[in-house]
Amino acid sequence: MNVFLAYEHRPLCFREPSDLLCCRDPARLPACFRQLERWLDQGYYAAGFLSYEAGYFFEKRLRQNSSREFPLLCLGAYRRPGTEGFPPRAAGSYGLRDFRVNVPYPRYARHIERIRRYISRGDVYQITYCLKNAFRFRGDPRRLFLDLYRYQRVPYPAFIEAEDFCILSLSPERFIRKRGEAALAEPMKGTWPRGRNRAEDRRRRRRFSRDPKNRAENVMIADLLRNDLGRIGRDIRAPRLFTVAPYRTLFQMTSTVTGRVPGNVGMFELFAALFPSGSVTGAPKIRAMEIIREIEPEERRIHTGAIGYITPGRDLYFNVPIRTLLLRGGDGEMGVGGGIVWDSTARGEWEEGRLKSRFLLEIARAGGCRA
Repeated sequence: MNVFLAYEHRPLCFREPSDLLCCRDPARLPACFRQLERWLDQGYYAAGFLSYEAGYFFEKRLRQNSSREFPLLCLGAYRRPGTEGFPPRAAGSYGLRDFRVNVPYPRYARHIERIRRYISRGDVYQITYCLKNAFRFRGDPRRLFLDLYRYQRVPYPAFIEAEDFCILSLSPERFIRKRGEAALAEPMKGTWPRGRNRAEDRRRRRRFSRDPKNRAENVMIADLLRNDLGRIGRDIRAPRLFTVAPYRTLFQMTSTVTGRVPGNVGMFELFAALFPSGSVTGAPKIRAMEIIREIEPEERRIHTGAIGYITPGRDLYFNVPIRTLLLRGGDGEMGVGGGIVWDSTARGEWEEGRLKSRFLLEIARAGGCRA
């Protein structure tokens, strides 16, 4: 498995692992984390991903013992990463066709109303509900990733090349960065369309930064992340709230949560406290994950999991794989989601999902994408 990352535009390329952990059975996850610790003790780097469904194992109330067809965890052991080769070289062409959504709008609207009923009863304050764009793919995944990355530069891109699948992550969201004892999380919650010209763009950005619905969603998740990080750390703070970042087709709102954690904290303990990010579940987190499992029609797999690396010194850096494609054989998928609160509407959330998918659809329509 080859893993190419460029978080904050700093490339790291992990090629040809000395060993590989690929776990589909949730009962084996503790053993996988013990093996991971042995790798780190031996001076190896670890790089790869956790799928969203791995998060169910970290909470007893949510555990299920059934094996999965897609890996819950896939990590390689690497002696040292390279610093050149991102994005990976591409030689071929590609084609995407037959786009479809796995939840038609009438069913989607019923799901949103069902979530609102849970909110009205006080079960949850917010649910991140996800659906998927499915499509047919043929050609060179590297070329598709290169075109997507050139089209929409993001701070946390990743490309993973495994034996029977590829992951193309154009993520704008940081999950967790740990350097020594300093930990930083940056949950993203809130989306707004860009303007058609500079004046309209400025107006929309200003409206977004003040929008009460998006600010309420964002602060709920920032509080959740403060609580999660506080399970293993101290001096938990939220130094920045409601930061608006521009991307090619939309604005996104993030907040920053920081804290101090033991420098030698166990990886199982860390992920048990933090994973998956509260930005992709809702609040309160455990009840939100129960409702997600009940309502969403299929597994998220890599969507909203975590992609990144861990150093021998236990520093680490992981993104939240949103705007992320999973290619397997001739099939492709990309999840999109949104935070549902009491005043959400099915039509508004549906249109937000279309906005988040636009970058892929525009690349698919581009003339250079014929194969």
